[in-house]
Amino acid sequence: MRLANGVRLRLPLFATMLFLGGVVEGRGGALTASGGLVSALSLGDRTADRVSHSDWKRRVVSVVFDVKRFGALADGRTDDRKAFEAAWNEACRSTGRVNLLIPKGTYLLGPVRFAGPCTDVSSLTIKVQGHLKASTNLSQYGSDAGWVEFGWVEGLSLTGGGVFNGQGAEAWLYNNCLVDFDCKLLPPNIKFISMNKTSVRGVTSVNSKSFHIALVECEGFRGSEIRISAPADSPNTDGIHIERSSGVYISKSRIRTGDDCISIGQGNSLVRITNINCGPGHGISVGSLGRYRHEGNVSGVVVQDCNMTGTANGIRIKTWPDSPDSSIATNMTFENIRMNNVTNPIIIDQTYCPFASCSFKVTTSISGTYGGTSSSPLAVALECSRGFPCQDIYLQDVRLDLLDGKRDMNVTSSCKNVKAKYIGTQIPPPCA
Repeated sequence: MRLANGVRLRLPLFATMLFLGGVVEGRGGALTASGGLVSALSLGDRTADRVSHSDWKRRVVSVVFDVKRFGALADGRTDDRKAFEAAWNEACRSTGRVNLLIPKGTYLLGPVRFAGPCTDVSSLTIKVQGHLKASTNLSQYGSDAGWVEFGWVEGLSLTGGGVFNGQGAEAWLYNNCLVDFDCKLLPPNIKFISMNKTSVRGVTSVNSKSFHIALVECEGFRGSEIRISAPADSPNTDGIHIERSSGVYISKSRIRTGDDCISIGQGNSLVRITNINCGPGHGISVGSLGRYRHEGNVSGVVVQDCNMTGTANGIRIKTWPDSPDSSIATNMTFENIRMNNVTNPIIIDQTYCPFASCSFKVTTSISGTYGGTSSSPLAVALECSRGFPCQDIYLQDVRLDLLDGKRDMNVTSSCKNVKAKYIGTQIPPPCA
């Protein structure tokens, strides 16, 4: 590779030069700097001279778009939404490897959508280092919209160790979905719609108005080292909600919230959950299922090596009775789930309904191994519907004891309309 004035620079394969203060582009073998962006250049020893200019840019240029250079003040008082949108628009229209940087600072932010497709971008990384604070003005948020929303992008990575603070305390008073069938949904902190090959690592979500993280119609999603926190009494603040998605892998995360730590809704397949520390919260749930017409089946769910501490439930499958359509939840495995002071460690509830009148049908298959302590005598509850009883239920090596101080009582199990098979140790004793 030759620089201006005939100087030759030899770089080992994948070596990187970092340029501050300008966009670095290759023009006939020379480097030029312009604009107000930060860029990095990666080159091989002998390949750069043999590719076209457009291919060269696509393959070797990595451009960083800093939201502060687009006008973000990061003072915690001024809404920086327009600066974020401007930085995203430039990043999405760019070429090759692209990075969107949100540096340290406190950013007040109204609802913002990062939408694709980003046609010429080969990889897109959003590095959040700052503390993002959501607007508390609910009139700014559209129906069924998220606070920070990503949609129709392939190969996006969200990382950086930053915080998404939904400032939900003022909104929780209006979260009445437990009593109102037609309630208005409040915005989740982070929402992914129709994303493909997404990675989320090392981010924190606190005090969401509704769900912390929501996945809708996504494929190939990987989340790890995620930290989620909200008070135990915060309503409808599911940690991670998954719906109509496939190939989802969530691991090595800590979730403390007021609702399900992870909820697996309708239409999902090939979902794997591992190494989750959950509590307080409502445990890890499949459902609720069967509330609406045309819901998709749920299959291929694996939950492994998770800890439930001080939760209302451990593992729960919840469905609505007399559903308007028939759907199936099948091929689900729960294993090595440790319970500590859990009120309902294992529960299948085909009569789930927070309202006075409800409807549902479903068939369920589950197998698993469990251990730990229950805070209530009823440790295993399998309550299924008469018309569509639960089938192919396998419980293996279940050992659930009462908490210390309640040793004079025995844990029990309850079954209704279930066909179950039991393998190995069973404490409490099987009920069917």
